[in-house]
Amino acid sequence: MNALSLFNDWLNGTDYMPCTGSYNSVPNVDVTKDKDSYILDMDLPGKTEADIDLELSDNILTISSKAEEAKTEEKKAEKEEPAYLIRERRFSQFRRSFTLPSDINEEKISADFKNGVLRVRIPRKTELLPHKIQIKSA
Repeated sequence: MNALSLFNDWLNGTDYMPCTGSYNSVPNVDVTKDKDSYILDMDLPGKTEADIDLELSDNILTISSKAEEAKTEEKKAEKEEPAYLIRERRFSQFRRSFTLPSDINEEKISADFKNGVLRVRIPRKTELLPHKIQIKSA
């Protein structure tokens, strides 16, 4: 799976936020930035922090969720499920990958989960200012 650049197109004024993933329902995501970091907020109602996996590899941030069906199967073994007449509420897994820009400080990425919203804070490296190199005479 190739991840698309999260920030290149999106921050340059396009209406969409590119990502790749496999999912049945797409979690809503907002990305903002300030002078120090990028902030990714993802709506994950009904999930807990234990249901979410967050991984960074080769500058690609992947957020995924375990399938709820596996948990439901465990519960079925413990007690019998009712016969559904209507079943519209489904829990599915998802996987989204975002290519991060080169100015991130990957050692300081942090995440918290509160009220069904995952917030990933991606600090930016301090900008290196150009410096003068002295030329020595031979």
